[in-house]
Amino acid sequence: MYVVGDKVVHPMHGAGVIDRIVTEKVDGVSREYYVFKMPMNGLVLKIPTKNADQIGIRPVDDRARIDVILIELPQLQFTMSSNWNQRYRENMAFLRSGDVMKVAGVIKGLIGRDHRRGLSTGEQKMLHTAKQILISEISLVEEMEYTDVEQHMEAALRKMEI
Repeated sequence: MYVVGDKVVHPMHGAGVIDRIVTEKVDGVSREYYVFKMPMNGLVLKIPTKNADQIGIRPVDDRARIDVILIELPQLQFTMSSNWNQRYRENMAFLRSGDVMKVAGVIKGLIGRDHRRGLSTGEQKMLHTAKQILISEISLVEEMEYTDVEQHMEAALRKMEI
C-alpha cells in the first residue's frame, strides 16, 4: 500500500507521485483509488489500490541504480528481432514490465535500429514513450528538471555504441 507523497512508476506512463487516495462509488461499489500525478506533463490517473501491483506500479528506483543505468546506457547490449511484429510485441512487453533497465534497453535498441534502417511510425512513438518513462523516473529520483535530464540522457546516447 502506498501513501500520499510516495514516488512511484506506472509502467506505461512513467514516474509520478501519489497525490491523494480517494474512495469513489462505481456501479454501486465503493473502491479506493490512488490519484497518481505526473509532474512533467500534469497527467493525472486514478489507479485502483487493489490492482496497483497487477498494473505494475512500483516505487521509483534508488539513485545508485539510476546512476548505473545512465553510465551503462551507451554500452548496453540489446538485441531485437528483425521481424517488425515480433520486435514490437517484445519491446511493448519490456515497457510493460516496468523494469527501468529493460526500458533503457528498448531505447538503446530502437535508436540503434533507427541509425541502421530507420523506424516505423509505431516504433518512433514507442521510442518517444520509452524515453519519457525513463526521463520521468530519473527526474524524480535525481530531483532535476525534466529538460535537464533529457539533455543529460541525450548526451549519454550520443556516446553509445551502435
